[in-house]
Parts: sequence; structure tokens; C-alpha cells
Amino acid sequence: MTDESSSRSATATKHPHTWGVAAETIVEESVVRVADFRGSFKTKTEQRIDALDTYCKNCRRPFVDVSRLDCEALVDNWHLIGGDQSVRAKRKPAPTPPPSAKLVKGGTYSRYGLKAYVVSPARTCRPRSATTRR
Repeated sequence: MTDESSSRSATATKHPHTWGVAAETIVEESVVRVADFRGSFKTKTEQRIDALDTYCKNCRRPFVDVSRLDCEALVDNWHLIGGDQSVRAKRKPAPTPPPSAKLVKGGTYSRYGLKAYVVSPARTCRPRSATTRR
């Protein structure tokens, strides 16, 4: 075993953050058009830009909270999915109806296609009747 391989195994693996800054600046309408079309734009040299937020782009945590820690997203993504799936709180089951409750079957309706639009209960406009003329 060489000195190099023993030193690699003895040191902890570093997981660096990928820092990002959410920023805001005032620009002209022509710059806004370019930014809307391309998703990016160029600014004038020495232009001051206000930083709204500083965060790690991988783990989505603020700079002040994780600047001295390793990036958790490069280890695993538990912090994004609510922690360890085996120990976190589960969803509550649906409530059971009281013993005297009776289920009554309701009507069915289509949720897809033209019929869903025409007979949708969410539709607020009334259909024009054949007798009404403008």
C-alpha cells in the first residue's frame, strides 16, 4: 500500500456547495425581451445588482445556514423528500364513517373530452336556449 492511497482513505470526502445568487436589477425593455426569449441577458460593465438571496443550488439551503457544512445534496437527497422515509410521520388514514351511515350512489360524469366541457358542473356560463335570439 502506498502513502497516497492511505492518505486518501484517511481523509473525509468533501462535498462542496454550488453557490447561487437570486438577483434583481432594473433593465430596459429591449433587454427584457432578450431575457424572455433566451433566458439570459448581458449587463453593462460595473452595473450594481441587488442580491435578494444567496443559496446552494444543489441542496437549496441558505448560505448562512450551510456555509461551513458539506453539501447534503451530493450525499443524498433526504432533506428534499422530508427526511428518512422509514421514521418520518405517515399520512393519517381516511376517517371511517359512523356505523349508522348509509352510502348513496351518485351519478357519474365524464371528466375527459368534449362532454366534460359541455356538462361540467364548474361551467358558469349558461347555454343559449333555442328561443332566445339577439
